[in-house]
Amino acid sequence: MKYHDSINQANKIMALAVAQLNHWRLPMNPTNYAVSYEYCKNKNPILTASIKLSLLSGKNIDSFFMEQIYKDHLLEQSQFRDEIITDISQLFAQIHDNCQKSTLGAQHFIEQLDENIPALMSREKDEVKTAVAKLHRASIQFKQQQQELVEQLQLSQIQTKVLEDELEAVRQEVYLDPVTGLYNRKAMSKHVETWLSEDGERGIAAIVINVDHFAQFNERFGALIGDVILSKIAKKVASYVDNSGLPVHSANDEFIILLPDIDNEIANEIADKIKQGVEKIRFVSVQSGIRLPQMSISCGTSEIKYKESLNQFINRTRKIMESKQYIN
Repeated sequence: MKYHDSINQANKIMALAVAQLNHWRLPMNPTNYAVSYEYCKNKNPILTASIKLSLLSGKNIDSFFMEQIYKDHLLEQSQFRDEIITDISQLFAQIHDNCQKSTLGAQHFIEQLDENIPALMSREKDEVKTAVAKLHRASIQFKQQQQELVEQLQLSQIQTKVLEDELEAVRQEVYLDPVTGLYNRKAMSKHVETWLSEDGERGIAAIVINVDHFAQFNERFGALIGDVILSKIAKKVASYVDNSGLPVHSANDEFIILLPDIDNEIANEIADKIKQGVEKIRFVSVQSGIRLPQMSISCGTSEIKYKESLNQFINRTRKIMESKQYIN
C-alpha cells in the first residue's frame, strides 16, 4: 500500500474518505479509513468493484467487510504469506523424506560391510587382510559419523516440529476467522480451487446462511455480545458439517457451507437441520443473567454449475436465500 499524493491531494481525499465513512455509518478506525481512502482515491479498480458489488447486492458495509477488504486488497504481503506457507510446508516434507532416504541408504551400506568383512578376513592372503582391516576401521569410523548424523537429524526434527507448530499458527491467522474460528473467504477460494483442479466437473453444493436482524441486535446489545452470539451460532453451524465440508464465516451476519459431492436435495435437508438447531439455542448474558432474544437464520442452497466461478455460485445462492427470506 504505497501513497505518493501531495498534501493538497491527500487532504481532499481525506475529507471524502471521512464523509464516506459517515455515510456508511462506520467508525473512523485505521482499517476503515485506509479502505475508504483507497475507495475515494479510485485508483484500485478491484477494491472499488468489490465494494460497489456489495452495495449493489444490498449488503451492509460493516467493519467485518472492511477488514476483509483491507486484508484482500491492501495488505501487500497477504499473497506473499500465502505462498510462503505452502512453500515451507513442502520444504519440510522434502527434508523429512530426504533424511529418511539418507538414513536407510547408510544403514544398508553398514549392514553390507558388517556381513562381508568377517568372510573376507578369513582369507589367508596378507594383502587382502590388510585391505579388509583398513575397510573395517573405515566402517567403524563411518558408523560413528552416521550416529552423530542421526543425533543431529533428531535435533533438527525437534526444531522442525517447533517451526511447523509456528507455521500452523500463521496458517490459522491467514485462513481462519478470528471471531468464530471457522474458515474465512481466502480459505474458501483455496479449497474450491483445489477441489476443481482435481475434477473440473466435481459437484459442490452451497448453503448460504444469514443471521436474521443481526444489525439491529448489534445496535441494541453491542458488538462484543454480538461476537459471542456469532461464535455460538458458528459452533452450531459447524456441528452439522463433516470433515469433507467447509464451514465459512463469509460476512458479519453470513455463513457459507460448501459441501463437495453433495446434491442440492441433501444440502436442503442439512440446511433445515441447521435452522432448527440454531432456533433451539437459548442465549443468556453471563454478566447480567438476562435472557437475550431468540435468534433465527435464513438459508439458501444450490449446486455449482459447470465452469461457474465461485463468486457467481455464491451470489446465485445468496439470491435464492433472499427470495426464501422474502417469502417467509
